[in-house]
Amino acid sequence: MEVILLERVARLGDVGDVVKVRDGFGRNFLIPQQKAKRATEANRKEFEAQRAQLEKRNKEMRAAAEKRAAELGNLSVKVVHQASEDGKLYGSVSARDIATALAEQGIEIERRFIDLTTAIKSMGLYNATVTLHPEVKVNCKVEVVRSLEASAYDELAAEEAQADAAPAQDEEDAA
Repeated sequence: MEVILLERVARLGDVGDVVKVRDGFGRNFLIPQQKAKRATEANRKEFEAQRAQLEKRNKEMRAAAEKRAAELGNLSVKVVHQASEDGKLYGSVSARDIATALAEQGIEIERRFIDLTTAIKSMGLYNATVTLHPEVKVNCKVEVVRSLEASAYDELAAEEAQADAAPAQDEEDAA
């Protein structure tokens, strides 16, 4: 099936591109989401008549996304999840968990905009990408912890370890 893209679609094309896609993708996603129209002769003429308006709308959406990205900056979030003693999670952390943790911080982002590069199945620090627009992405650092108290304890222990190491280095420098 050939479709005319009405907005930029990642890994597919820009506004106005005529691309060939699988029938199911076109019928079930692109057309109902109003991201594309079938590439018939009538739709091509209609698109050319509305091209400037569609490109203007896409630029406005991108500008709004860039403004929001500047407000958000680099995001970081702590996700509390049950884990075993060796750090393996019972289950995994999903985009829904990250969206919920961001909402608790007062940042509303739909889970469909959060892209995890790998499955999160153990405690630690991970990166996720928040796609505000196909051309605008924000990085989000995700720290998975067993509990907030354990996280605070780990931070204090790390600070103490650094403080203990610093005098030892000063003594070595003096000698």
